[in-house]
Amino acid sequence: MTELIPQPRGVVAGPGEVRLTAHSQLYAGTATEGVGRWLRTVLQQATGLPLREGRQPDDTDGDGIRLRLDPGLGREEYRLVSDGSGVRVEGGGAAGVFWGAQTLRQLLGADAYRRAPVGRDRTWAVPHLTIEDAPRFRWRGLMLDVARHFLPKDGVLRYLDLMAAHKLNVFHFHLTDDQGWRIEIKKYPRLTEVGSWRARTKFGHRASPLWEEKPHGGHYTQDDIREIVAYAAERHITVVPEIDVPGHSQAAIAAYPELGNTDVIDTNSLSVWDNWGISANVLAPTDNTLRFYEGVFEEVLDLFPADAAEFSAFVHAGGDECRKDQWQRSPAAQARISELGLADEDELQAWFVGHFDRWLTARGRRLIGWDEILEGGLADGAAVSSWRGYAGGAAAARAGHDVVMCPEQQVYLDHRQDAGADEPVPIGYVRTLEDVYRFECVPAELTPDEARHVLGTQANVWTEVMEDQARVDYQTFPRLAAFAEVAWSRLPAPAQRDFAGFERRMAAHYRRLDALGVAYRPPAGPRPWQRRPGVLGRPIDGPPPNR
Repeated sequence: MTELIPQPRGVVAGPGEVRLTAHSQLYAGTATEGVGRWLRTVLQQATGLPLREGRQPDDTDGDGIRLRLDPGLGREEYRLVSDGSGVRVEGGGAAGVFWGAQTLRQLLGADAYRRAPVGRDRTWAVPHLTIEDAPRFRWRGLMLDVARHFLPKDGVLRYLDLMAAHKLNVFHFHLTDDQGWRIEIKKYPRLTEVGSWRARTKFGHRASPLWEEKPHGGHYTQDDIREIVAYAAERHITVVPEIDVPGHSQAAIAAYPELGNTDVIDTNSLSVWDNWGISANVLAPTDNTLRFYEGVFEEVLDLFPADAAEFSAFVHAGGDECRKDQWQRSPAAQARISELGLADEDELQAWFVGHFDRWLTARGRRLIGWDEILEGGLADGAAVSSWRGYAGGAAAARAGHDVVMCPEQQVYLDHRQDAGADEPVPIGYVRTLEDVYRFECVPAELTPDEARHVLGTQANVWTEVMEDQARVDYQTFPRLAAFAEVAWSRLPAPAQRDFAGFERRMAAHYRRLDALGVAYRPPAGPRPWQRRPGVLGRPIDGPPPNR
């Protein structure tokens, strides 16, 4: 039962075990009450045991569970001890206790992940051991794109639970793009009335001749968003929203045509985009556009409040893949370039992103964006999501900016998992489970001082070719388990990592994923219903560049 993922820093096993029984109690000390409620709920569901609330630590002697803080530990660090006095989980903060509770759940076996007991005579036991553990990186993220294919609220909550089970703590919520606007903004109701639905959807890569000829869409109400944020917080996960500017904005322009470059095209004729790729329809660099998006961000800040959580001040503003064709032809855009004394359209994009950098900073928040925002300079507090390989992250760190490493060639989980013909809608490079396990997120060329700007790492799930939850599961798992270990555990250099040992531990972890109902890719390849024969992808041959 000690096949743990992510791998803990240290495990010392002893003889014997603690058996949970109908008499076992769970005591949650000061500031761990929320963890206690969560743990009691999931274990009661799975085991059928009452796990009554202990009023004093001594109530749990022998066969119970005690949760408490230990100020000598780091905020996310924990210690789990199972011995003759019962099970004790201690953390430097509530987050550390929560991660220890996740480890305890793994120790109880795969059936501890079920929502109801599956056997009357089951023994629930924790082996005697001591585990001491702490994360390598502070930012351990998953980016989920719900703009290309909408994932209903229950699916988002489910992914928060899956993140928590793997000790991931930042949920990057990609809410807007050319193909859909997913968050209710009360000041601008057409963003969801119009912008959240498209008439049809390309099936497969944009080279595919196939279409799904039915409307696709949906959005989250503001109360849905508040629920998602609160649900995440209970699991010690911070939600970082993304509102894309100035590119990837066709859905917003379809809803409010005045946001587009009206002196170049008839923006009234635009609809939410039904294809993939990079739309030429980008925001006009006007004062009206700036004021409009300030109104959007005002409501976003209210829905995603900055609190005591380490990364809650961050707001992601996109900033990537902004095509300049319309700006080059737009008299208004060219006049703005001249008025501001800018050199070209690239500096115009930097000015646009810089406006919201300053706007967010003035409100105590921090802008984070894709690595294109480096072009033209950044304010001191802005951070970078490095997706175009390692170079952007290295440049940002050298310039003193915080960085989240998420290079496309390594941890974009929409990329195919095998070169075989049965792989569904093959996109990009082959990134196997082992490839992800050997990912190292800190650029080798950084000095120790520069490397301190690497907040951590993030796996990205872009959903152009993932039409439903089962497809998202297939692309995300089991690779997210490998990524979680890379983000949490202090592993050796990539070539020295014990992948065979990881595979042995995964044998137990697959049973946990089965209990959770995750439609992962089996090690032997896709099941028949996971394939998509005849649907074109965009495979890239050869190894990905490691730079």
